[in-house]
Amino acid sequence: MRGNRARDTKSELAVCRAWHAADLRYRVDIRPSLELRSHADIVFTQEKTAVLIDECFWRGCPISVTIPKKNSDYWVPKFQSYKELDPERNSKLKPFGWVKLLFWENE
Repeated sequence: MRGNRARDTKSELAVCRAWHAADLRYRVDIRPSLELRSHADIVFTQEKTAVLIDECFWRGCPISVTIPKKNSDYWVPKFQSYKELDPERNSKLKPFGWVKLLFWENE
């Protein structure tokens, strides 16, 4: 578990490189608003836009989901708990005036 990154994943770094080359400025891995507990992967503070890049393995991408065969009694509930938290995480941005953009790792 220690090797799993919370930030600076390959997909996040690829997006950040492209946006930086296009002269877009952003902040990485911050809370969009102090009232929120969750962090967004990339935040455009002036535009009030939060970008979430979900990893296919952890969030259960509908296209490329794979469930580990070993210790599946542990992994299935863990993946389910992430899916239950996602709507809560995503719905909390709107009341504070934030726009949410959600991308999958494989997009």
